[in-house]
Amino acid sequence: MVQIGYTMMTEQRGPRDLVADVVRAEAAGFDFSVTSDHFFPWLDEQGHAPYAWAVLGAAAQATGRIPLMTYVTCPTFRYHPVVVAQKAATLQLLSGGRFRLGLGSGENLNEHVVGSGWPSVPVRQAMLAEALGIIRDLFAGGYVTRHGRHFDVDAARLWDLPEEPPPIGVAVSGEHSCALAGRLTDLVIAVEPDASLVDAFARHGGSGKPAVGQLPVCWDPDRDTAVKRAYEQFRWFGGGWKVNAELPGTAGFAAASSFVRPEDVAGAVPCGDRVEEFVAAVRPFTEAGFDQVALVQVGGESQPAFLDWAESTLLPALREAL
Repeated sequence: MVQIGYTMMTEQRGPRDLVADVVRAEAAGFDFSVTSDHFFPWLDEQGHAPYAWAVLGAAAQATGRIPLMTYVTCPTFRYHPVVVAQKAATLQLLSGGRFRLGLGSGENLNEHVVGSGWPSVPVRQAMLAEALGIIRDLFAGGYVTRHGRHFDVDAARLWDLPEEPPPIGVAVSGEHSCALAGRLTDLVIAVEPDASLVDAFARHGGSGKPAVGQLPVCWDPDRDTAVKRAYEQFRWFGGGWKVNAELPGTAGFAAASSFVRPEDVAGAVPCGDRVEEFVAAVRPFTEAGFDQVALVQVGGESQPAFLDWAESTLLPALREAL
């Protein structure tokens, strides 16, 4: 049976509300949770970008069952990989073993702030692979010294290590990233129900490992309200990740999505309160081989009402159908 997750989307909610929402999601019966890790929202209309790791630390203490996961952290620009390893080990301890470290090669939107430039995709992938090796070495214990192509590490050691290090996943979008993930990670992450990604991950060493997807939804008793909200806050989503990874700020996403229409967004994001439409939107992920799907409810202020509806209606329907 597919596991259904809840997304703490930092781009649309403040830190205290994010923690309250995941507490409610745990009570509602969601199987796991994921958290975006952004310095900027995608669009000004979303209006938030708190520090995800502080939110996760609070969530680890405020919840008792629900697994936590970054979806995803870039360990190569804003954060040095040794700092990511320390944060992840600490979260695994705080959560009592409920944390998974989701990683990716990043987006210019969030990583440009440190002023180190934005290299090509092959360079970003090479940096990610090197960072993964550093993180794995630190999780193994002892001192780590490295002088690599992209990162230097001088006698680093994690002094608070969990008995079991957090599983590591990587976000993928093509054959090369799937090969990296299959070779080096414990799970694969994607935002499209693309069976070729799961298959490529399996071919490169990921057979039998979890595949985690993510789906935006916009619940509201009034469908027109849901469509309006999804358009205002999620029209950036249609650009695809080859575009989304490159744009440097919210103005760029606003311009890139200027020709997107509300009906275009409604065609990609289930809107309203017809539960069968939400179930139908999840099904392509399960058919593509994903065994975990995290839902993103669009709109910060709508989270409490959505979580009530998810508990009473959506989650039972998904578990019966899938």
